[in-house]
Amino acid sequence: MWGGRARALLRVWGLWPAWVPGRRPLSSNAASQARSNSPRCWKCGGSPGGPMGEDVLFCPQCRALQPPDPTRDYFSLMDCNRSFRVDTTKLQHRYQQLQRLVHPDFFSRRSQTEKDFSEKHSTLVNDAYKTLLAPLSRGLYLLKLHGIEISEGTDDEMDKQFLVEIMEFNEKLTEAQSEAAMNEIESIVAAERMY
Repeated sequence: MWGGRARALLRVWGLWPAWVPGRRPLSSNAASQARSNSPRCWKCGGSPGGPMGEDVLFCPQCRALQPPDPTRDYFSLMDCNRSFRVDTTKLQHRYQQLQRLVHPDFFSRRSQTEKDFSEKHSTLVNDAYKTLLAPLSRGLYLLKLHGIEISEGTDDEMDKQFLVEIMEFNEKLTEAQSEAAMNEIESIVAAERMY
């Protein structure tokens, strides 16, 4: 059942299933390290995971600010349910809480790396707050998370064409000298509405 390559990998990693005769059982520490993709602290090499859970901004060992997690969405960053309805009071409180932790002003005496991370975190928090605060941008962001990209605003080319048509009709109405000319413009507008 265990091919040569699989046995070799298990031996190298020190991970032998307990039921394989004559082999030591899986080491829980080695198994968790093999499964763990958690990044290490850039400064001390420690694991930023642990009691702090998902909200790990600082290394628990050396207290260095860690880089922002690129996989984290705005809702989890701002501790909100992934829903269109957002408690704006809670959102504002979380925004202030995060800015007190990561604002660049608090990192003026730290290393350049932490200053850079602080700027990235602060920008990310600002973007998340602005996006989730406004209903339109929140809705567009939710759609984006579900794989639906809609550009903010409308089709500019169509808007320009529509404005040109409106201006032309206004000019014709201004120049219209008779009832017949007005009726002709009205019939053109009615025909345009059909399309």
